[in-house]
Amino acid sequence: MRKWGIVVSVCYALIVLGMLVPAAVYIVGPLYWPDFLKNIINTYQEWRVWVSIVIVLLGQVLLLFLSVDTSWRRMKPRAHVAVSCALAGILTALITVSATLSLGFAVRGDRFTDPLDRVPHATIYFFIACGSLWLLWGIFFYVYLRKSSDVVTRIISWLLGGSVLELLIAVPCHIIVRRRHDCSAPVVTSFGIATGIAIMLLCFGPGVLFLYKKRLDACTPRSSS
Repeated sequence: MRKWGIVVSVCYALIVLGMLVPAAVYIVGPLYWPDFLKNIINTYQEWRVWVSIVIVLLGQVLLLFLSVDTSWRRMKPRAHVAVSCALAGILTALITVSATLSLGFAVRGDRFTDPLDRVPHATIYFFIACGSLWLLWGIFFYVYLRKSSDVVTRIISWLLGGSVLELLIAVPCHIIVRRRHDCSAPVVTSFGIATGIAIMLLCFGPGVLFLYKKRLDACTPRSSS
């Protein structure tokens, strides 16, 4: 099971880096091949893009290891519930930020970020707000899951539902801003679409392996104590 967890993590990384990022660049505005390749390279050189990429890749790895990677051991070590809650909190915060930005740009267009241009060090305050949102979601998950015996399963279920809801917001917003021929808004909405799909796919990997592990545990004969 541990080896399958590694395989799933590698495949997920290839999907995110090799498919979702180029797809997000493409839906911003279809371009000729040389310009398309140039935009992809510029996207990979943007550190803010890598923040989201690292979050979802680490989320995939941690969910797999927390749920199935230690199943081969006789004495199964269990991670503290706060680890799972912190992971769920940052992924949910990413979904929330993506949906909020997509909706804001759909309503106000490129003028949505105009107030931030008048605030010194706006980028720092933005990441502080994201960190605060992460903390709030982490506390929420901890309060509701601290006495639960199936923390990972419930987190996966909530993340899957949240990613679907986020896509239901981001996709219509992207259609709106594209038809309105906004300049920077399609970049944000395409990021929202890619984020929603990435977290949806993230849930399928741990979810499927966790169900497979439960099936194996049920089929394995237990020795009497």
